[in-house]
This record gives sequence, C-alpha cells and structure tokens, in this order.
Amino acid sequence: MIEPCYTCRRRHIQCDRSQVPCAKCQKAGLQCLDKRPIRWVQGVAIRGGMRGRRYENASVSSAPVLKTEMHAIPPNELQPKTNAQPQLLVPLNAPSSGLQTHSNIASEAPFLAGVPLAMNDSALVGLDSASRYYLEYYNDRICQLFIVYDSQANPFRSLIPLALTDTVLLDSVLALAARHRANFDHPFSANGVKEPPASEGPLREALRFKHRAIQGLAHTLNRQNSYQDATMASIFLLVFLDLLESGCDRWNYHLEGAKTLMTLTPTEDPGLTLQRIRQFIAKQIHLIEALGATFVRPHLLSQSDSIDSSTNLLEDVVEESFLGCPEFILTSLQFLSIQRDILANGSPSEQPSTDDIVSVIDGVKEFDCYLWALSLRRESVTRNIGDLCRLARAYQLGAILYGQRVLDALQNTWNPQNSVVSELVELINTLKDGSSLLKCILWPITVAGLECQIESQRDLLTRALERFWMDTHCLNVMNAARILKAHWTKVDENKTVASQWIFDIGRLSHDWLLI
Repeated sequence: MIEPCYTCRRRHIQCDRSQVPCAKCQKAGLQCLDKRPIRWVQGVAIRGGMRGRRYENASVSSAPVLKTEMHAIPPNELQPKTNAQPQLLVPLNAPSSGLQTHSNIASEAPFLAGVPLAMNDSALVGLDSASRYYLEYYNDRICQLFIVYDSQANPFRSLIPLALTDTVLLDSVLALAARHRANFDHPFSANGVKEPPASEGPLREALRFKHRAIQGLAHTLNRQNSYQDATMASIFLLVFLDLLESGCDRWNYHLEGAKTLMTLTPTEDPGLTLQRIRQFIAKQIHLIEALGATFVRPHLLSQSDSIDSSTNLLEDVVEESFLGCPEFILTSLQFLSIQRDILANGSPSEQPSTDDIVSVIDGVKEFDCYLWALSLRRESVTRNIGDLCRLARAYQLGAILYGQRVLDALQNTWNPQNSVVSELVELINTLKDGSSLLKCILWPITVAGLECQIESQRDLLTRALERFWMDTHCLNVMNAARILKAHWTKVDENKTVASQWIFDIGRLSHDWLLI
C-alpha cells in the first residue's frame, strides 16, 4: 500500500500502510477502503442547501415535445425540479449507419419499427425525439454489442418493453446508448491518456440520463423492501455503462448492490419473459463477479450466495450470455481467485491446499472445448462451431495461466508457460482477423499480455486491442492497453519476469473490470 487508506484518514488516525487491508482496519473490524465509496443518495448533494433536492425525471413526457434547438444543456445549467416542462436534448452528430440523423428524427413516423414491443405503440407517443433516437440506438447497436450472438431472444432487447413502463430503467438504457455514441468517433490510443475526448452533445446527454437514472434509483431503493425486475435491470445496466466509461471504480459498487437486491423477495411471480430476464441477469452477475475478482484487490467483492446454482440457471446458452465463457471455466476461476486472496493475506495459519489447486488446474486442462460447443443448447441463430471452440479455448488457456501463477505463488516457484502463451496469442490473432467474437475475449487478451515477453507478441496483442476498440468502443479496452504498456515497461526495465502479476494488477490505482 502506497497511500494511507481512506478509512484511516476518515477516522483521523495514522494508517500503517503495511498491507491491504491495513492492520488498523483489520483490528477495528472495518472495511479498508482506498478512496471514498460511492453512495446512492436522494437529491443532487448529500449536504448543504441542495441536500434532498432533485431534478425532474421526465423521460416519458405527458405532452408532445416542441423544442427542437440544435444544442444540449450543460449539466451545471440544469434547474431544480419545478412545475415547468424540462428542456429536452436533441442528439448531435448522429451516426449515419442504420440510424436517423437529428435532422429527420422528428419526421420519421416508423422510427422504432424494429423495437420489440409487448404493448401498444401508444407507449412510445410520449417519448421526446432524443429518447426515441437513443432507444433505437440501443436496439440497433447496444443489444448486439453485449451478447455473444444476437437473436430474437436477445435478453437486452427484452428489456425495452420493461423500460417503457419504468423511467429509471429507461434512463439507464438511454445513458448506455448515449455514452456509446459519445465514444464512437475517437481513435484507439494506448499512450496513457485516461480518456479520449468524447462527442460533446452525446456526452452531455449520457451524463444527463445517467444522473436521472441514479437519482431515480436512489429514490426507488429507499422506498421498497422487495426487488422489482426493472430496478434490478437498471443496476445491471450501470455495470455495462462503466465498461463504456472506464471499466474501473464504480462497477463493483453496482455489482454488490445488485447482489444485495437479489437476496430480497421478488415483488411478484414473473411470467415467462420476466423469468428469463431474471435468470439472464443472475447469470451475467455471476460471470462479472467471477472474472472481475481476478484483477482486483483481494476480498474486494463479497462472497455471495445470491446466485442460484441450479443446473437450469447455470446452463451455458451463448445467445443469452455476455461473453460466452463456459460455466466450468468460470467456477474454476472463481475458486482460483479465492486461493489468490488467501495467499495475499499472508496468514501462516491459513494456506490453500496445493492438491486442490492442482486438481482444479488439471480439470481446466482436460475441459473439452469442442464437446462444449457441440452440446450448447440450440437457438434460432447461425453459429460457427469453430469460433465457439476458439472462444472457449481462449478462456481455458487464460485460466491455465492464471491457475499456474496462483500455484507458483503458493510454492514460491516460477514455471515458464511459453507454449501456452504462444497458443493463446495465436488464437487471439485468429479471432482478431476473422471473427465477431473478439468482443468477448478482453480478459484472455489481458492475461496473455501480462504473461508475454516477446515484442512481436506484444505488438499483435496491441493490434487486437485496437480492433477490440473498433468493435466495441468501450473505454475499458483503452485502459487495458495502458495497463499492459506500463507492465511491459516495468518488466523490461527490471529485466525479469513479472512473477507476481496476479497480485500486482489488483494493487494498481483502480479496481479494473477488464472483460
């Protein structure tokens, strides 16, 4: 630990900075935080004259929209809630591919013709032109971005009818779309810039939608003692919004909030559609939790029983999966990251079992990727079995590397894995050049980068990250490139192998979600 922890600073005591968590927090039984935690609160401020005051959440207006000026309102010019109709934003510089530009948004009658609706078209009448634009953008681009294979059963698209009945979920959907649009026009950069300049109009709109979503979410959570599907979906989408914004520091709060909410009693027995949405969200939370824990501080994520481990829930269905990582690999990685956390504590009284770790690594090595791809439940979408095998193999090789480094840390050894790294890099290169599934393998790319020592392999991985950016426009990939570049510089300067990267990456200045 380099800086004193936030918990000790808040208590006005001197932090010993000996480890994470620090000894004083451990002794006091407090959570050791490196920075002030994010809080969901009502209003625009937690203290002062603006405490409790909030802005109008009017995604769905009861009156037709008349305002058509070609500008957006800066967030600091928003007015507190009044009886007047809020000003509405019109998207600037809309992409031309498959979407209407701002000049014809209001005039296109069948604008949302492709949006699935479980209700009458009258549900769309109250939406202003900006909301209609970004709803179509979400339907057209976001839904296919965050899923392995797009299909008529895409769970992200199933959220649209639910969003049209819940303003908080609608604002989360619109924030996701606007932020992706804001990232759309910028080139890839791995030179250490924290964030490229986003398109000003869509960025302001994304911030406005996000602000309304979080304020509405805080209000909803303060008044309910059972979870609603729209509330759960709103929190879930905020994790994906963080991938677009940076991939650090906020996603874990949203994840923990979603896990806590899932322990509450559902508001009602769902129909088939809502049941599938619930299962989809539960499975993706499990996926994010399993992969996210590998690159963060030990014990950052709670060990939760909120995920139902039934066979039906954890069945692999790539048309209902964000990344398509086989469930067996996920659970193996979850076990290995827990063993890493135990090792990080450095307690001589509590040490992982070598036999258990070796058994898990052997199980990962014996996993049959081809059989897995063949046995997947079939949906009405064309699949490439070869690509699915390569997708599973990428996660398999990454898990082997991660597991071997955990075993090395336990045994205080270093076993070169050059052949595994070479195969993984070549596999990434194959997916980079001819597959739509590159968007699913940022985690294996990062593991390969942390392991590779050869300059040509590093160049290939950098090109893969650039292609990943072009396919996704998620800012977490730029941060992944920056992390790897700094890691390679450190390794080359020290002229040694980075044997402790499973610990070092969690000790960086942020908690990264590199998926």
